[in-house]
Amino acid sequence: MTQSKQRLRSQDWFDNPDHADLTALYLERFMNYGITPDELRSGRPIIGIAQSGSDLAPCNRGHLAHESRIRDGIRDAGGIPIVFPTHPIFENCRRPTAALDRNLAYLGLVEIMNGYPLDGVVLTTGCDKTTPSALMAASTVDIPAIVLSGGPMLDGWHNGERVGSGTVIWRARRKLSAGEITRDDFLDEALDSAPSAGHCNTMGTALTMNAMAEALGMSLPGCAAIPAPFRERGQIAFRTGMRIVEMVREDLCPSDILTKKAFVNAINTCAALGGSTNAQPHLNAMALHAGLSLSAEDWSSAYDIPLLANVQPSGEYLGESFHRAGGVPSIMRELMENGRLDGNCRTVSGETMSAQLVSASVPDGDVIRSYMHPLKERAGFLVLRGNLFDFAIMKTSVISDAFAERYLSNPEQPGVFEARAVVFESSDDYLARINDPALNIDAHCILVIRGAGPLGWPGSAEVVNMQPPDHLLKIGISSLPTLGDGRQSGTADSPSILNASPESAAGGGLSLLRTDDVIRIDIKNGSCDMLVDAEELRRRDKGTAKIPEANTPWEKIYRENVAQLEDGGILKGAQSFRATKNRLPRHNH
Repeated sequence: MTQSKQRLRSQDWFDNPDHADLTALYLERFMNYGITPDELRSGRPIIGIAQSGSDLAPCNRGHLAHESRIRDGIRDAGGIPIVFPTHPIFENCRRPTAALDRNLAYLGLVEIMNGYPLDGVVLTTGCDKTTPSALMAASTVDIPAIVLSGGPMLDGWHNGERVGSGTVIWRARRKLSAGEITRDDFLDEALDSAPSAGHCNTMGTALTMNAMAEALGMSLPGCAAIPAPFRERGQIAFRTGMRIVEMVREDLCPSDILTKKAFVNAINTCAALGGSTNAQPHLNAMALHAGLSLSAEDWSSAYDIPLLANVQPSGEYLGESFHRAGGVPSIMRELMENGRLDGNCRTVSGETMSAQLVSASVPDGDVIRSYMHPLKERAGFLVLRGNLFDFAIMKTSVISDAFAERYLSNPEQPGVFEARAVVFESSDDYLARINDPALNIDAHCILVIRGAGPLGWPGSAEVVNMQPPDHLLKIGISSLPTLGDGRQSGTADSPSILNASPESAAGGGLSLLRTDDVIRIDIKNGSCDMLVDAEELRRRDKGTAKIPEANTPWEKIYRENVAQLEDGGILKGAQSFRATKNRLPRHNH
């Protein structure tokens, strides 16, 4: 096999003529499982496989099977594979929220990639936080890196209808509260949404973020949407393994790919996909670690991008159908041909984005719509500002006709609505009181939750997509406007105002809001304000948010260092560490 022309960073460990004793120390213990010193000293690239799959991370567990094909690809291309585990992240089960783990996984990956003899790395991703944590770390260290996502589950079916993971929970919960189904029906419907290995089969945060990796140019084309059980998943795992070795020889690093134009491409692709609102803090975090920043204007510029992916929760279909229709490349080609995508961006394939999109499928007109015949005319995130917060977003692709008719169709003020606020201090408070008659919740109310941000929860919780009280559900009102300083699941179909920054726990305007205050939202002007006299606001106490005590050392460390969601919820100061590969760590003896 052809050796790399440049001296590899791993050779400072395994082939260092100035430190024979240390070389022996570094090599010695690798021998105990049968690898040879000739392999490690051959000048062949040593490729780390960041294994995110485990029994504790079922959405990523498929990577345990993909690992052998990654190894095969690395070996065939002349590299040496070394597998290491990453911190497990399982959105559905991790308490108090998996958002805590994104930064923790990031820290672990940085230390592994920086402190061990790795020349390149395959980043295995799946459940949503694994993708941004991996790319954040890749930017920090800046050794050649490539993302291999694990793929969505096969389409779920229940009584002859598609049921999407996550989305079915929110929809079935409404039906249960309305008395339309039993608890057993609820459970059966939810379980039918998970028919195979893989992550969420909806366009939730998992599929969105893996699509973002592809849109950024950090995955091979088509990778994001291949269902986990398909043979193509093993095939692309093999090709990914081969390609990372070539990337090391080319010295193609994340800093070459993750440019401002690449991030704008990702924002535009997210809009066309009807992607998760969690993409906003994650992309902002990845950009900061790449030495860039994404402004409110960068997000606003994508507001008018049409919805092209007819995929739940914004549409009808699921991940398997989306892949068969052409997946992310088909969406990106349509954007490029309509002037909404920069095709000159570099990618891990070695080609420009435009070159690798030439062969992408044309829209089928059903699962994937054409730019001129979209599912909806505007699908981007609406950025809102006002006296409640400096920054928040609203996912417009999930606004139903019924919701728009009820709240956004006043002929005197189109796109403007006012609603009486009903404020909850936590999800426990919401669950305890949502059906309290004393609150007098009707169709003209907005449900508000606070104490759910990075500081308040801690970690920022997916609790903003609150459902109406039972008495409204029973008369067919399936959604109310909601607002909060936390997040919502990417699988939710609720048109919420969320990711509000600064959060209430940080003294944001939400801390001053009271039940019965009127909130005015102006879609056209991007404003959201509580209609409360300034003098009255000055009299109010900001210290209303009840912040639970830290339950673990990490929760305390996290709270002391975390930024707001507008800034990606990163660890403050971590973005200043760039290209640590250029400063080899000190020897350990």
